[in-house]
Parts: sequence; C-alpha cells; structure tokens
Amino acid sequence: MAGAWLITDMFLNISTLTLVKLIGVELPASQLVFIRAITGLVLILPWVIRERAAFSKILHPALHIIRILLSVTALTASYFAVARLPLALFTAINFTRPLLLMIMAAWILKESISRSRWLLAIIGLSGVGIALNPGSIQWSWGIPALLLTIFSSTLATIATRYLKGTPAVVMMLLYTAGLSLLTLPMVLFNWQPVPKELIWPLLFIGVFAQAGQYCFIKAHWLGEASILGPLGYVSLLLSITAGYLVFAEVPDASMMVGSAIILLATLALSFTKNNRH
Repeated sequence: MAGAWLITDMFLNISTLTLVKLIGVELPASQLVFIRAITGLVLILPWVIRERAAFSKILHPALHIIRILLSVTALTASYFAVARLPLALFTAINFTRPLLLMIMAAWILKESISRSRWLLAIIGLSGVGIALNPGSIQWSWGIPALLLTIFSSTLATIATRYLKGTPAVVMMLLYTAGLSLLTLPMVLFNWQPVPKELIWPLLFIGVFAQAGQYCFIKAHWLGEASILGPLGYVSLLLSITAGYLVFAEVPDASMMVGSAIILLATLALSFTKNNRH
C-alpha cells in the first residue's frame, strides 16, 4: 500500500516539475513556491475546517518547525534547479538520496537494513553514475541548488517519519502555511508580474504539489524509509519520458543503460526480504 501512495506521489511530482520547468526562469523560485503554497491553502481549507478538532493538541512543535524549514529550503532549491537542468538529469542526481536516506534510517530511525538491500541500493546508485555521464555535464548554478535539495529533503523525510501518527490534515496545514509565511518576505522583496498565460500552469502546480504532499505523507507513514527510498528510482523513467515528450530531451546511451540498471535493481529490491542476518 505504501508503494502505491509513493508511485502516485511520483507521478504528481514529475507533473509539477514539468510545469515548473515549462515556466522556466521567468519567475523567481521563491515566488513559484509561494503561489504553490497559497493555492494549496485554498484547496485544503474545507478539510481544515471539517477536521479542526485535530488541531486542539499539536505534539512535537519544534520538530514541525524543523520539517517546515527543511521543506522550504528543499522546495525552493529544487524549483531553482529544475528550471536550469535537463529533467532527466535533475531526477538522476536526486538518486543520491536513497543511499543517504538508508544511512539515516539506520542511524536515526534505528531501522534494520539487510545486506541484500544494501547491495541492491548500491547497484542502483552505480546505475545513476552511468546515467549521469560526467563528461557531458555542463556547469550550472542548478547543480549546487540540487545538492542542497538532496540534503534538506532527505532530512525532511526523516522528520516526517518521526511525526508518524500526526493527523494528515495537521501535517499538510503546517507545511503549507509554513511555506507561505517563510517565502512571503522573499516574494515581497522580489515580486515579478505574472503573465496571463502562466496563471493556469501556476494553479496546477499548486494542485498537483498539494495532492503529492498528501501521498508522500501516507507513503512514509505506511512504509519503511529503507524501502521507499530505493523505490523512488522509478521516477527516473517518468522524468525521462516527460523530458522527451515535453522538452524534446533525448537521453544518450549512458542514460539509458544507467536507467536500466536502476530499474532492475529497484524491481529486485521490491522482492527482497529485509531479513536481520
């Protein structure tokens, strides 16, 4: 069940990133995040009103604040990066996250990870190295932004796991309201007029991202981080497809070979038991 929630989240996430990339660098990343957050607040308002009793007692407020700060950093950096990098490359570099997530899951969450899963995750990451093809990468400020995305989003995932049991409506309202408040000063300082043709794409970014956030929370409540991290490799295939269909980005041979290795490792991982030996 957790896998189904995660797959849905990946579809929504790739759709969101595709729209962000279509908008390109016309609007600041902080403004995109702010509009996405305001749209999300409007969408969940009826749900918040109906479930208002869930807000009578919010546990671990400091951890919620840490999660929001990490999420704002990750989301703003990722919107900046995806507008400046090929979609498949953006996703491929993100696949340093599963190994980092597995290490943190073992260290912070005390999850036991079998040797076979470690091996399959490493094989998958070797596929990422092949897919990246270092000789073809051109420098862009999107690259350090993406590295910041990887680190902060991985820590935000760990925080989400620690908050397991918190009502989803509470998690989503705090997250969305936090995005709005923390990006507001940047938006007021550097607001750019929004062209009419971008209004609908911006609204859809908010809709897709908010739905994806719900799926993300459900996935990480129902499944182990050590399993969900490597399963995210599937999004590389989704991004290659979207990059080709929408942006005419044709992956080279190394990207295809690396993607095949990643997919095979992920499929094998899904059938491997997490024994304690």
